[in-house]
Amino acid sequence: MKQLAEFVPLALFFIVYQLDEHTLSLGGFSYTFDGIFSATAVLMVATVLQVGLVYLFTREVEKRALWTLAAVLVFGGATLALRNELFIQWKPTIFNWALAIAFGASQFIGSKNLMERTLGSQVRLPKFVWTRLNLLWVANFVIVGALNLVVAYSFSEATWVSYKLYSSIGFTLVVTILTAVLISPHLKEEES
Repeated sequence: MKQLAEFVPLALFFIVYQLDEHTLSLGGFSYTFDGIFSATAVLMVATVLQVGLVYLFTREVEKRALWTLAAVLVFGGATLALRNELFIQWKPTIFNWALAIAFGASQFIGSKNLMERTLGSQVRLPKFVWTRLNLLWVANFVIVGALNLVVAYSFSEATWVSYKLYSSIGFTLVVTILTAVLISPHLKEEES
């Protein structure tokens, strides 16, 4: 459920971006959407609300969600303050590459890598499986970050916005399936 909630701000970003140059009038108030800047403002507000609601209902917030919130506020704030979309376009790359560095470094720091620290209380796996899982996620973060830049610099802003929505869902689904494939044989062993 939390993972689904994490896509809501991104979906709202996509929807508001599509409203570019449309005017919303309520009572005496009217607002004309201005593409990526309106979408970025909505992304920022929606991310704050999403993290706040998760905390309200669960009384906990994952560190990753807090880092996402911080990145959205910093890069979104720079986008709005400087009226430059490159800041929000670079956010996914910097965030994913920072995660890749953290997960990669965790292979060499401490007795457990980040994947084992995250999921180790829920499932017992051999050390080599934790290593493979961790490296799978490192590869995912590196690839997602690189592809974000390719799309941002090679295609239109509208294409990048669409790519951002669909690739987030697609890459998350693929890496989740690959994670399940790596884990599932060991769950069967544990049951027997």
